[in-house]
Amino acid sequence: MLKQELRMSGAIGFVGLGVMGEPICRNLLRKSGKSLVVYDLAPEPLARLGEEGAAIAASVADVVSRCDVLFLCLPSAKHVRAAFEGDAGILQTIKPNQIVVDLGTSSVELTRDFARRLEGKDASWIDAPIARTRQAAQDGTLSVMVGASPQLFETVVPLIRCFATEVTLCGGTGAGQVTKILNNMVLFQTVNALAEAVAIARHSGVEPKLLLETLSKGSADSFALRNHGLKAIVPDDFPLRAFSTEYALKDMSYALELASQGGLRPRGAALVGEILQEAIECGLGDAYFPVIAKIADRPGSSNKD
Repeated sequence: MLKQELRMSGAIGFVGLGVMGEPICRNLLRKSGKSLVVYDLAPEPLARLGEEGAAIAASVADVVSRCDVLFLCLPSAKHVRAAFEGDAGILQTIKPNQIVVDLGTSSVELTRDFARRLEGKDASWIDAPIARTRQAAQDGTLSVMVGASPQLFETVVPLIRCFATEVTLCGGTGAGQVTKILNNMVLFQTVNALAEAVAIARHSGVEPKLLLETLSKGSADSFALRNHGLKAIVPDDFPLRAFSTEYALKDMSYALELASQGGLRPRGAALVGEILQEAIECGLGDAYFPVIAKIADRPGSSNKD
C-alpha cells in the first residue's frame, strides 16, 4: 500500500463548480488554510470564486499540475471519465503521491478501475460521495461516505471536514459509492411514498401540508419528509438547478446494477426506477426529482389494465 503524505503547504485543486461544488469550494477557502485552484467550463462560478481568493486554472491538467489533493464534483460517471481519460486529463498528468477525491455519485466498477489505474502511477483515488442538500453544502454540513484505506482517510479527512459534519469511512475503494448509491435508493423510494401519500390525501379531503406536518410528529417522520416533502412536493416547487430526475434515475440504475451483480431482485427500487423513467418521458427530466409527485397525482397513472 502506498504511503500518502499531504504536504501542509500543498494547494487544493477543485474541478466542478456546480450547485454543490461552488459552495463546497467556498467552505474550503474559508476553513482549510490552504490555497485553492479551481476549474469549470462555466465562467460565472470561476469569476465569483476568483473574487474570493481562488486561483483560476485553464484546464483540468492545469489544476493537477498545481495541487497535491484534487477534488472532483461532477454530475455523472460520464463527466468523471472525461476528466480522467480526456486529452491532458488526470491519468496523463497525475504525479506520484497526488490524491484524487471524487465527491460525486458514480459507478462502483468505474471507481475501482480508476483507483487501480492511478495506483499504477503511485497516486490514489478516493471515492467520497456527498449527501444532503444544497443548503447543507452552503452551511458546511454535508454527509460524506468515504471509500479508502484508513491511512488515506486520515490524510484527507481534515479537508473534508471543512464542508461536512458527518464523515464516515465505509470501507475500501468503492465502499463509499456503494453506501451513497443505497442511500439514494432508499431516498427515492421514500420520496415516492410521500408523493403517493400526498396525492391520496389531496383526493380524500386532507390538506397535504397538514398531512406531512402531522406525519413528522410520528413514526413516518424522515429527512425526506421534512425536506423533499414539505419543501418541494407540498409547495409544488421543482427547480431546474437542483438534483434532477435524470440524475436520480442514473443513481437508481447504479443500485439496480449492484443488486443484479449480487443475484438480487429489489422490486421496490425497480418500480421507482420505472416511475422516474415515466417522469422523464413526460418531459420532467431536468426538474428536481421530487417532481415524481406529478406522476403519483395523475388519475389512473398506476392502472396497468
